[in-house]
Amino acid sequence: MLGTMYNSGRGVQQDYKAAVKWYALAAGQRHAEAQYDLGVMYAVGQGVPQDYKTAVKWSTLAAKQGHADAQFMLGVMYRSGQGVPQDQKTAVKWYTLAAEQGHADAQNMLGSMYGDGQGVPQDHKTAVKWYALAAGQGHADAQNNLGAMYYSGRGVPQDYKAAVKWHTLAAEQGHATAQTNLGYLYAAGRGVTQDYVYAHN
Repeated sequence: MLGTMYNSGRGVQQDYKAAVKWYALAAGQRHAEAQYDLGVMYAVGQGVPQDYKTAVKWSTLAAKQGHADAQFMLGVMYRSGQGVPQDQKTAVKWYTLAAEQGHADAQNMLGSMYGDGQGVPQDHKTAVKWYALAAGQGHADAQNNLGAMYYSGRGVPQDYKAAVKWHTLAAEQGHATAQTNLGYLYAAGRGVTQDYVYAHN
């Protein structure tokens, strides 16, 4: 797609305005990927003035066609109130649609929404379910979040070894919070043999 080529500078000189032009032509023909890409350009202000309302418009058109990235983006915008009134329930709706398609970021965010009781009744078991799906795809935030659930016994039986496992996977990806959590587990000897040297490394 020409819009993507101009946006990324692959094969042509990078030109955000040209990217917007080509995205808009395809988006007007109900091309979901182009609608999403155009929404992103308006959200970040590349090639056009930043305009969250227009970003929501194009993202919604793509999301209604089942575009998972657009559904996730709408979840973010409704959760934060960018271009739309803040609405946690609607954020959950869009996160869920994306999460059910295997979108790891959406699964992690949905876990947070259930864990915190935002837009849905608080439900730690459901939070664990979504964290686990994202964590299984290698999502570092979800791995850390799942580790925290096992550590505290929220939604799952308390299991320090499982907490160590998930914090380790996130820590190995450079996740700073997971590294801190893992250090604490080693210092306290929870789920692992106590090791002060390893805890402080």
